[in-house]
Amino acid sequence: MTATSWSLLEQAHNALRASAEVADADWAAKTPCEQWNVAQVLRHAVGDQRAYAAAITGAGGPEENPFDPAIDAPADSKDLLEAALDVSARAFATVTPDAQAVPTPLPQGPLPAEIAVGAAALDAAVHAWDIAVATGRPSPLSAEVSERLLPVAKALAEPLRGFAYAPALDPHPADDATAALLRYLGRDPEWTR
Repeated sequence: MTATSWSLLEQAHNALRASAEVADADWAAKTPCEQWNVAQVLRHAVGDQRAYAAAITGAGGPEENPFDPAIDAPADSKDLLEAALDVSARAFATVTPDAQAVPTPLPQGPLPAEIAVGAAALDAAVHAWDIAVATGRPSPLSAEVSERLLPVAKALAEPLRGFAYAPALDPHPADDATAALLRYLGRDPEWTR
């Protein structure tokens, strides 16, 4: 595991790592990403972290299309994920907090460092939640992480609706930070398998 100077990204990577400990029987389980099973969400998350790293370094992009992931579980899922998280962490460790034009794979292009790092963290954290709830486990998202990710989501989601994010769901008065984040990204925080 590579440490990064970006605590939010490190927390999101750790959430994805923990969620990706999947039993063989759960790889085919449905997820909040309606068209994808658990294996596909993991493959997508791996591809996205590699895409963020490649945008910064110019090398080592995804090995498959993150938006058309294979349906079967990778035989080496733990190694596949660790390699992607390591590449991502190493790439973002080269980004200084004052950088104003960090390359990203997003249609928005280069972004200020905090938003670029937040975008990679948002992707990892939300897919960690997808995998956790699809496999019957509690949310890996802490209130602190969710609170830090919500402004990033609000800065990025609109032009990606219908492609990377579903339409936002109406907020509920009793929503905590995680529920507010998930609803904003078009996910039902009460989703169950």
